[in-house]
Amino acid sequence: MYSKAHLVELGGFLKVCRAQLSPRTVGLPESGAPRRVPGLRREEVAQLAGISTDRYTRLEQGRASVPTSVLATLVRVLHLDDDQRDHLFGLAARDEDECAPRRRPAQKVQPQLRRLLDELTTTPALVMGRHMDILAWNALAAALLTDFGRVPEKKLNYARLIFTDPRFRELYLDWRTIARSCVAQLRVEAAKCPGDPELTALVGELSVADADFRQWWAGCPVPGLRVGTKRLRHPVAGDLTLDWDSLTCTADPAQQLVVMTAEPGTPSHDGLRFLASWAAAPHHRARDATA
Repeated sequence: MYSKAHLVELGGFLKVCRAQLSPRTVGLPESGAPRRVPGLRREEVAQLAGISTDRYTRLEQGRASVPTSVLATLVRVLHLDDDQRDHLFGLAARDEDECAPRRRPAQKVQPQLRRLLDELTTTPALVMGRHMDILAWNALAAALLTDFGRVPEKKLNYARLIFTDPRFRELYLDWRTIARSCVAQLRVEAAKCPGDPELTALVGELSVADADFRQWWAGCPVPGLRVGTKRLRHPVAGDLTLDWDSLTCTADPAQQLVVMTAEPGTPSHDGLRFLASWAAAPHHRARDATA
């Protein structure tokens, strides 16, 4: 059984993707007359997909389920990339009971991840859970990013810090890239369970707090990242270029260990080592959100 919330989310996704295209992009003639709405018209998408305009309209309005054959056609018609295709099929595949709105128990960092954090003394690392909640961190991550121990437990969320803490905008030289990646990750989670009350509250809070978040959330989804490079201007260590990766916990796939490293022999590597020695002071011992 399809979830009504998922059908609405799917319809909204189709609408956004349609708005990104022009007749020329899909091989349709342009009349030159001004259009009342950006992108393709519903009837044009329906024509290209070989379905009635009424049926496509019902899809966008979240009033009809979508057969796999029609989904595959829409992927082609709307020129979706691999990430957008996976997002579309993911929305159509969810079960209503699976994602019924409910509050879940608070996550606690897995013990094996806690031990691993304690061993990583020269590598910034933290554990993120559902909705990018920060569950645990080591001393070097706190020295690099912020003193997480001073952040109220209910506010310990990476996306929230990115969009609401001015220090993060100053710290990240590529803040817009990092911020858009956060939005993409939250959209992935929203597609899995669009009725999640905690995620709904977080999105609402950030939409009110930040115009960029509001615009990007309403726009066409961009691919989320599981690996990449971050450029930082740190007040103690100077400019740093760090590679980051995320590892999924087998015991709880909703927990990710995020680690940041610098290429040996580079100024960033030297800066990270200097920061590690600075963070080794007693007041920078590793902390976690459940302590």
